[in-house]
Amino acid sequence: MKNLKIIITVTCMFIMVLACKKEDPPGPPALTTEAISDITYSGATTGGTITDDGGEVITTRGVCWSTSSTPTTADNKTEDGSGSGSFISQINGLDPETPYYVRAYAVNSVGTSYGNEVLFTSEPLTDIDGNTYNTVSIGTQLWMQENLKVTTLNDGTDIALVEDNDAWFQTDDPGYSWYDNDENAYGNTYGAFYNWYAVNTGKLCPDGWHVPTDDEWTALTDYLGGEDIAGGKLKEAGSDHWLSPNTGATNETGFTALPGGYRSNGGTYYSIQTRGSWHTSSADDQTYVWRRDMQVNHERVDRWHNNKNFGFSVRCVKDQ
Repeated sequence: MKNLKIIITVTCMFIMVLACKKEDPPGPPALTTEAISDITYSGATTGGTITDDGGEVITTRGVCWSTSSTPTTADNKTEDGSGSGSFISQINGLDPETPYYVRAYAVNSVGTSYGNEVLFTSEPLTDIDGNTYNTVSIGTQLWMQENLKVTTLNDGTDIALVEDNDAWFQTDDPGYSWYDNDENAYGNTYGAFYNWYAVNTGKLCPDGWHVPTDDEWTALTDYLGGEDIAGGKLKEAGSDHWLSPNTGATNETGFTALPGGYRSNGGTYYSIQTRGSWHTSSADDQTYVWRRDMQVNHERVDRWHNNKNFGFSVRCVKDQ
């Protein structure tokens, strides 16, 4: 009888222990961030690996990124399915030559967890010839900070170098030239001149970029307070390239507009160091197209139209 009481007592205590024991509560996920690969000027590949789902289903996963440390899902992010294991994420819409912080994230019913932080820098903007360009953000637009100097369309087609004046006047094919036909003296600083037939191919700028429309130029000058004062904010200050007086030039935008001059439809070169002229991709009619000018003696951005055989500089703007 005594042994029976002992057995009953031990059994009851065991039952009480089982009754009091509770399952571990669910927790947040645990994960790591994958290394960055396939970096370009505007994108990169990364991802994550969820090592522990926290006892709950992973409902959302992806990566988040920012130019500031410890990015969260309130910043830029991808959504790459659900569930545990590894996943791949494609980051797009980056600015060239910019440092970015990236973390993988995962969400379950308990909350959101983040992986380790990875830092990388996007590549510079590069054209098909291998020329690289600095860029600058103004308002909602991202512009090249330098004039285009490419001699090949982005599909690999060569643009004709047209030095002869008569040939420049007569051609209706895509063409380019350098000021005074002297690439060594002017090309690296001021870029090339293009006729509108080169602009109209839609393939002059690097992939993901384009020659700005008339409206996009207007959006730029409107953002800067209007055409009457925008030129001063866009022109490079000082006299390294502009002659005196370089009226109103502050370059507060970082656009660094330079006075590369232009080439007339008859082939003659004009106005180096006193005027910068830039194409738009917008035609006024069958004969004329729109351009923008900035000059040494005022702070305006002038809007003119001209014959399609004129040669002007090009600043590309990023697709939106």
